Amino acid sequence: SLKMASDSPESLMTLCTDYCLRNLEGTLCYLLDNETLRLHPDIFLPSEICDKLVNEYVELVKTDSIFEPHESFFTLFSDPRSTRLARIHLREQIVQDQDLEAIRKQDLVELYLTNCEKLTAKSLQTLVSFSHTLISLSLFGCCNIFYEEENPGGCEDDCLVNPTRQVLVKDFTFEGFSRLRFLNLGRLIEGVNVETLLRPLASLAALDLSGIQLNDVGFLTQWKDSLVSLVLYNMDLSEEHIQVIAQLRKLRHLDISRDHLSSYYKFKLTRRVLNLFVENLVNLTSLDISGHTMLENCTIPSMEEKMGQTSIEPAKSSIAPFRGLKRPLQFLGLFETSLCRLTHIPAYKVSGDKNEEQVLNAIEAYTEHRPEITSRAINLLFDIARIERCSQLLRALQLVITALKCHKDDKNIQVTGSAALFYLTNSEYRMEQSVKLRRQVIQVVLNGMESYQEVTVQRNCCLTLCNFSIPEELEFQYRRVNELLLNILNQSRQDESIQRIAVHLCNALVCQVDNDHKEAVGKMGFVMTMLKLIQKKLADKTCDQVMEFSWSALWNITDETPDNCEMFLNYSGMKLFLECLKEFPEKQELHRNMLGLLGNVAEVKELRPQLMTSQFISVFSNLLESKADGIEVSYNACGVLSHIMFDGPEVWGICEPHRKEVVKRMWAAIQSWDINSRRNINYRSFEPILRLLPQGISPVSQHWATWALYNLVSVYPDKYCPLLIKEGGIPLLKDMIKMASARQETKEMAR
Repeated sequence: SLKMASDSPESLMTLCTDYCLRNLEGTLCYLLDNETLRLHPDIFLPSEICDKLVNEYVELVKTDSIFEPHESFFTLFSDPRSTRLARIHLREQIVQDQDLEAIRKQDLVELYLTNCEKLTAKSLQTLVSFSHTLISLSLFGCCNIFYEEENPGGCEDDCLVNPTRQVLVKDFTFEGFSRLRFLNLGRLIEGVNVETLLRPLASLAALDLSGIQLNDVGFLTQWKDSLVSLVLYNMDLSEEHIQVIAQLRKLRHLDISRDHLSSYYKFKLTRRVLNLFVENLVNLTSLDISGHTMLENCTIPSMEEKMGQTSIEPAKSSIAPFRGLKRPLQFLGLFETSLCRLTHIPAYKVSGDKNEEQVLNAIEAYTEHRPEITSRAINLLFDIARIERCSQLLRALQLVITALKCHKDDKNIQVTGSAALFYLTNSEYRMEQSVKLRRQVIQVVLNGMESYQEVTVQRNCCLTLCNFSIPEELEFQYRRVNELLLNILNQSRQDESIQRIAVHLCNALVCQVDNDHKEAVGKMGFVMTMLKLIQKKLADKTCDQVMEFSWSALWNITDETPDNCEMFLNYSGMKLFLECLKEFPEKQELHRNMLGLLGNVAEVKELRPQLMTSQFISVFSNLLESKADGIEVSYNACGVLSHIMFDGPEVWGICEPHRKEVVKRMWAAIQSWDINSRRNINYRSFEPILRLLPQGISPVSQHWATWALYNLVSVYPDKYCPLLIKEGGIPLLKDMIKMASARQETKEMAR
């Protein structure tokens, strides 16, 4: 069922929401005075649509670098008569005081503000406007929401030095929030009196006090008849805390987990404490004690522990206190505790580090609010994917993608997540992945490359891209991926391995793509970037993969793309060609790539005069005798000269070498090639070769073209016969056979 879920296309609702958000002006809105977005007066949208618009907008701003946020977006929802909001989830820097202020007339039922660090005490006042309807509220990580700016009176000079001072708001409470049941105050700033803040709430059902240190939690008992969920993550507990928790008999979910790396905790979990929970909290279905050190032995003897089939029945539990449970727990958090490695754990879902299932449960449970734990869980998944085989691949991929999207600016998650993606997308898992899922991977990889100049992240991201079919699978992000790679290659200080992978990717991206793609990439500075890399390698006297890939990329990007050929000449490409030839006379692969590129330049009539110098013609003529890479170097050199000869004797403006001499050497070269040679070349079109057939100016060019076609259609008939027919080659060959100027052997071959 998971596979089917990930394969299904997006819903129409999602597609329309996405389209409207990317084209607000063309759909829901118009621009007032060229700057402010206004809703068209005849638009009325229910909360199902408005909630989705707002939540998707936040998601797009966060995860799509091309998407531009709008200053006035939230003002579109200021009037409940035309747009209704009910449940919205806002995150991080995207939201400011004026945005909440803009929607204050809405009857919000659910408002999640997660890590919204720009919100100040002005927003606390705005919250009051929602007090009569709000059921669910999260202020997790909103570290400045209890601060207001105070303008000190007094002298002018002092105001310049310290115009605003942050002052903690002490008088705010949830007075009047009569319907509020679910509240998350995670990572609340120190100094706020939680007890006073919460006292007015009549019947709380769920409370999250993650990362807050309270020495006295006695006040929680005022909700002992209503509280079903309590989260005290990273709170240093004491005997008093435990006694209070044991009185909250309605609890179904209790989380007292901690991050064992974050600070020193005095509290140690004992058998007695767990017994107390099991006896008193009879409705418990979910318990998280991750990160705790067990002070005394809570486990049954190891002989008994290892016996029998793995069971989740409480009666067989390896953790002694849990034998008192009425039924197995739905969830038990044991991440980074020794208990997760036991055999019989009475829970349907366990978070831990023992195996893939436990690790995935941990990533799933902690991603949203605990990146510090999640990055360690993803690191464990990375080891599983690298060393063993992942059995829940789709779930693993989906969870890593979610974590990377959710914590775009968290270096640890970006490093471990991008490394895990590399192993989760490699070829052995290929069959199990849908197009949609693979596209999501590409998106988060590109996000990572954009946000992080850090070497490890960049390398991991580039390596992961190598797991995809290029250019096909990257086509939908073509511009963006090229810009990012060129950006990496243009950095002054470069990591060797990243440089090598990035050049390889650039080369693959311009291979076998349409000409408009090549032109676009050319305009981004592709030609210049490759020539700079070649220049650097020349200066170091190294001919490595980067050097060869760079020439290969230039060969690909100039194919039937005159603008890029011209750029190559304008940026002293020919000078580099001669220097490379001189510096690396034995490098066959290099020679083939360079001559393939010059073949492309020679196909452009307007650029050929620039090749017409004694030096260049001599070099091409000498390369006719080259045995490098089979016939490839000789063949390409002959191709360059064939196009030059085709312009006729009158353009031969040089004394040395003589035209007749070069023609003689060309005939000799062609006659020396084996007609059945397997080829190291790939033609997308025969057009440049076919144009050499219907002419009498240069019989040798005609012969080279006929030889090329004959070789390709006889060695690779399935690929090239259809191409020859499609591009009208047959009538051209028939006409040539009737030409008086054509040589007898050319006609034979044509026949």
